[in-house]
Amino acid sequence: QVQLVESGGGLVQAGGSLRLSCAASGRTFSDTAMGWFRQIPGKEREFVAAIRWIGGSADYADSVKGRFTISRDNAKNTVYLQMNSLKPEDTAVYYCAATPYYKDYKITGDVDYWGKGTLVTVSS
Repeated sequence: QVQLVESGGGLVQAGGSLRLSCAASGRTFSDTAMGWFRQIPGKEREFVAAIRWIGGSADYADSVKGRFTISRDNAKNTVYLQMNSLKPEDTAVYYCAATPYYKDYKITGDVDYWGKGTLVTVSS
């Protein structure tokens, strides 16, 4: 089992920044993708960003490219999501996710482990 614990959500004005953190513990895969999804009530959970634990290659949804940056700290088993130039439409619950890299890490059905989520609210 892998445990994921998110932190860093909160309320911010449009144009502001937040940094989310996700600490992982427990069993780890030899090659893992860790990342973030978000969900608005009544809508499906959507992919935001992911990073490969080995090598650090990153992938982003088009809606956040150029504004969000995902990074990792191998020593701390922690993934970060730096969110800049936030917009009201970024308001959602953000979930940390982990899955073996050979799976399609952009698809919720292929994610093996989820955190409980952290709320990000962007006011206009």
